[in-house]
Amino acid sequence: MSVFSLASAPQAVNLLDAGSLLGAFGALGIAVVLFAETGLLVGFFLPGDSLLFTAGLLCVSGTHGPVRLSLPQVLVAAVAGALLGAQAGYWIGQRGGRALLARSRSRRLHEGAARAEELLGRYGHARAIMLARFVPVVRTVLNPLAGALGVPARVFTLWQAVGGVVWTVGLVLAGYALGSSVPNVDRYLLPIVALVVVVSLVPLAAELLRSRGRRTPEGENS
Repeated sequence: MSVFSLASAPQAVNLLDAGSLLGAFGALGIAVVLFAETGLLVGFFLPGDSLLFTAGLLCVSGTHGPVRLSLPQVLVAAVAGALLGAQAGYWIGQRGGRALLARSRSRRLHEGAARAEELLGRYGHARAIMLARFVPVVRTVLNPLAGALGVPARVFTLWQAVGGVVWTVGLVLAGYALGSSVPNVDRYLLPIVALVVVVSLVPLAAELLRSRGRRTPEGENS
């Protein structure tokens, strides 16, 4: 039986499961989830990478899933959600992003903020805004942080748009290409999505290791 198979009876939507979200809301769900993940601090836990990749798979004809998606609709929804979300996050940051972040008790969110600020300082505004799109949690907090730190609006808008299009279109088309080239690929969805999640966490893990490596010599020299 396909891993996409759902019971005919109504089921609660699992916000952490891409298949559940797409089965319940379709392309509209992609826009809403990406808006929340990239624009609202409360959306840091949402599965942006796996959602985009799974949506691409579900656009392939013959795939057995909870919903059959249209590739043009998915691409439009993904790009719109990611770009509007980032702009909303920037606007929120301009109007008190630091205060909102300070109220949060999430350790993961604060670690993401530290990485985002480090990216801005190390790579400059343009590269940091683009790179953040590919790092979970960091892509959530960098947008309001950029607003709070006074990154010029024109610079932010240009590079968040470039990064947002590359990230969303790239992952959707990667899922679509895999689904088109591998017969019955939906049978292997769970390990594929797990791999996508692991790969998406590699940049964050690498940054954490580099940060710890830099702090250790500083601690020894102090």
